[in-house]
Amino acid sequence: MTSARHTVPSFVLLAAHPLRWRLLTELSAGDYRVRELVARVGEPQNLVSYHLRLLRDGGLVTTTRSSHDGRDTYYHLDLDSAAQLLTTAGAALHPALHMASTPLRFAPSARPTVLFVCTGNSARSVIAESLLRLRAGGGIDVFSAGTRPKPAMHTNTVRVLRVEFGIDLIDRRPRRLDTLTGRRFDAVITLCDKARESCPDFGDDPRWIHWSIPDPAASSGSDDDSYPNFLATAAEIDTRIRYLLPTLTDLGPTKRSA
Repeated sequence: MTSARHTVPSFVLLAAHPLRWRLLTELSAGDYRVRELVARVGEPQNLVSYHLRLLRDGGLVTTTRSSHDGRDTYYHLDLDSAAQLLTTAGAALHPALHMASTPLRFAPSARPTVLFVCTGNSARSVIAESLLRLRAGGGIDVFSAGTRPKPAMHTNTVRVLRVEFGIDLIDRRPRRLDTLTGRRFDAVITLCDKARESCPDFGDDPRWIHWSIPDPAASSGSDDDSYPNFLATAAEIDTRIRYLLPTLTDLGPTKRSA
């Protein structure tokens, strides 16, 4: 009889397959649709869909319906779940094997510049801008803008950032994306499926990342009714930013010129 100590951990079973590992690697850089993953890994769609289903059933991958085209689905790597399963796998081999966090350092001469984009710049992209600035401790130049900005910040955006994170946005107004034309960015991150389709090109080959996050203001009802959606959206964005930060240390002026 095989003891629990010798049972192969689920993360190892899921990630050991070459195609599933490739899919996880691609999704670690952002959210993609099936046809995009098919093009990136060079395998038939039915095979890619089969392995995506296994990853989803195993808790490593989640899906969201595209807000741009309801027939499309975006796949997202759940990095919190992956980290937990990976830690469990390491502990199953030896209790001393665990993931230790390393403090991040951004040199003043190599400050990355990041742009977040959504449609209205009144909720998702502003939340992302504010939380990245907070988590980076001022070590990153962060901007956000909208392809079709709203007249004002959503009340719940101001509320959730103030109550949950101590960030004051009382004087902030949505910004038009075209006001940033001519600036260069090391990373451009779209948080809205519609904005992804209409976001203009920014020269100098920035890193393009897409996060498929539903608009928390899309539901009907009062601000109090939609506030739980803003809480969930801010929590998801905060999680994504914690995993984004280590990938930004290889960006910035010094690294570009190296």
